[in-house]
Formats: sequence, C-alpha cells, structure tokens
Amino acid sequence: MRRERKCRAGDPKVAVGYIRASTSEQTLTPVAQRSAMAGWAEREGVELVAVFEDLGVCGATEIDRRPGLLAALAEVSERGAGVLLVAKRDRLGRDVLVTCMVERLAERKGARVVSADNVGNGTGPEAAMMRGIVDVFAQYERALIRARTRGALAVKKARGERVGSIPYGLCLAADGVHLEADEGEQEIVTVAKGLRGEGLTLRAIGNELAAKGMLPRSGAVKWNPRTVKAMCEVAA
Repeated sequence: MRRERKCRAGDPKVAVGYIRASTSEQTLTPVAQRSAMAGWAEREGVELVAVFEDLGVCGATEIDRRPGLLAALAEVSERGAGVLLVAKRDRLGRDVLVTCMVERLAERKGARVVSADNVGNGTGPEAAMMRGIVDVFAQYERALIRARTRGALAVKKARGERVGSIPYGLCLAADGVHLEADEGEQEIVTVAKGLRGEGLTLRAIGNELAAKGMLPRSGAVKWNPRTVKAMCEVAA
C-alpha cells in the first residue's frame, strides 16, 4: 500500500500572510488585517516575508478562484515558511469545508495556519476544538448575513423599489428609487408575450422581434433567449 509522503515542516519563524475582504465587509479592512498581522509577527519574533490579498472575495469562494490564496500557499512552499498567517481565522473562509481544505493544503506544504488574534492557535485538543467552533460560527454568520440581505431585498421589491438590474420593460422613476413602465419597451414586451402565447420558442420570439426592428436595449442585433424569457415574465 502506497503511503503519502510526509512534508518537511517549515520554519516556524517565517510567515506568509493572507488577506481576504469581501465587498460587503466594512469592519476588518485590508489595512486593519495587515496591521494585525504585522503586530503579531513583531510580538512573536516572526519574519513576515510576504502578504497576499484576495479583495472582493466572499468567504464561500472556492480555493481555485482565489489567486491571492494560491499565491500565498505557493510562497509558503517557496520560502519554507512554517506559518500561514491571517488576522482572524474567518479570513480563510466562512465555509467549514473551504477552511478545512485551506488548512490541509498549508499542512501539506509544511506550515500551520495561525491567527493574529491568537484564537484557536496551538496544537492541543482545546485549540483544535476552538478552531472548529470558530469555523462553524463563521459559516453561521455568513448564512445569517445572506438571510438578512434576502429579506431586505424582498422588502424593497415589494415596495416597487429597484433591486439589482432594471428588468426590460421598466425604467427608473424620477425619484431614482422606484421603477415604472417604459412605454417604448412595453410595446416590445407586449409583442413578445403575444408570440409566446402563440407557442413560439424563446429563440423564435427573438428572431421575430429582430425582424420587426425591435432590438435589445443593449443595441445588439440578436436577442438572448434568457432576456426574452425574463421579458415575457415581466409585469406591466
């Protein structure tokens, strides 16, 4: 049976930092994270040789879509670092599986994940339990934020306020908040709905509209079937 080769432990006095900040987060800025890591490194006598960032990245984003994290892990291996440093453990992610995967990848490169706030650091069972608790609560907090956001958007939509992009057939009212019918686009919507009622496919509807000189808002010469579908579902 083939055994997995155990990686050589990196230098515990050499660290590579990782920063993650999503667009919705305001409290722990990249500057604050960098300051926290620098402070920890100075107190512990550890050389922070490099810091990598993933900005505008949410906590559930897969590892292969985080160039900053991938670069940090590569640097750990290149420098022989024994520490992958973050300001807080939830910077690794707000998904338990993602966080565990990052930790495992760091271990394979001979490093351990360390948090500058010292929560969950250590090798004993108590520290391992604390890391698990932190990871679970980070995932819970993310789910809570998403639920609150969905609720707020639902309220805005119920009030007739703009939520996201403006559907075809509607336009932004003079108050810059509410939506109202766009007479020119509503004419095209009416034709599209009529064709849909006749049983035409979305692609066929798009072709018919283009043939009549009724073109998309973007100015393209063809209609995307998804746009046609959304247009047929929009309320007048």
